[in-house]
Amino acid sequence: MTARGIAYAALQRIDQHGAYANIVLQGLLATSGLSDRDRGFATDLVYGTTRMRRACDAVVDRFVVAEPEPAVRTLLRLGAYQLQFANVAAHAAVSETVELAPKRARGFVNAILRNVTRVPMIWPNEATRLSYPDWIVQCLQHELGVDADAALVKMNEPALVNTRDDGYIQDASSQWVAASIDADPGQTILDVCAAPGGKATAMAASDVFVVAADRSVARVGLIADNARRLSSSVAVLAADGTAPPFRSGSFDHVLLDAPCSGLGALRRRADARWRIEQSDVDDLSQLQASLLETSAALVAPGGTLVYSVCTLTAQESINHRTPDGFVVDDRAPTIGRWRAFGTGWRVLPQDADTDGMVMIRFRRSQ
Repeated sequence: MTARGIAYAALQRIDQHGAYANIVLQGLLATSGLSDRDRGFATDLVYGTTRMRRACDAVVDRFVVAEPEPAVRTLLRLGAYQLQFANVAAHAAVSETVELAPKRARGFVNAILRNVTRVPMIWPNEATRLSYPDWIVQCLQHELGVDADAALVKMNEPALVNTRDDGYIQDASSQWVAASIDADPGQTILDVCAAPGGKATAMAASDVFVVAADRSVARVGLIADNARRLSSSVAVLAADGTAPPFRSGSFDHVLLDAPCSGLGALRRRADARWRIEQSDVDDLSQLQASLLETSAALVAPGGTLVYSVCTLTAQESINHRTPDGFVVDDRAPTIGRWRAFGTGWRVLPQDADTDGMVMIRFRRSQ
């Protein structure tokens, strides 16, 4: 199967069956026999077409009179992505995409894509051009003001691959969060929502004792696998952060990298913008507040609590109240490209070509 064939198969599962882009593509590439170059091309086609789904639909819908069957709709998106965004030569994009169409639809697909090559696109609005749901654009414009457009544009680009010294691939902003834990050798750290283990293994490299927990047994397995692979000394267990099985004050430091909307990491998760709903932010905010309260109870007197989320919204970060018995540690982080943000710190995707992230540090005063 060709790179375009792999991409088409993956996109059909994503569009029509709700498959996760990274999971379905990984499985198809594993048995594809494609060269590294073609694997890269297939990956760009899948991730790019998925990110730019709304824009691709707008490009082709100028010429569509009746809604095509789902498989043909997906193929038109794939063709439109190549022509509008991927700088693929028009003759190759059209002819090779038409070859993937069912015979009965080839004439239709050919006509639509050839029209795309001839008629310049005039975008109806910014949300369509940038290919986001309206609510995400409105949310980030409200949150970021003049910085919103640059963040939205950056999150349409492929994510950088950042490899730590130990070989683990982890976004730089996540590394900066792990580095913010100011632990002395021999101290204990709890990573409350630790899967897949990137921050836990990074912290364990500093001669501290790290307990990595997650409520999902399957995801706990990912932590254990990564700890083994990196020869990292991490104690791993399945535990619900809203009802942790630890005594109060058990840890010198606690990291709560909380479940969130992921609105700062949309370039890394190609399909996330189409999965998350505005109402999810409200639900996640309530969960974060609960996790923050239970996590705070586990910090020893004088110890620290670091709260982080890979989103950009105040509702999921600085709007949470400071836990009882804690004060905000407002010292500027020494590692990373952070901007002051309320009681914490925020990095925008365009600041250093990373995921967007918010971090707040607290110290237990009693």
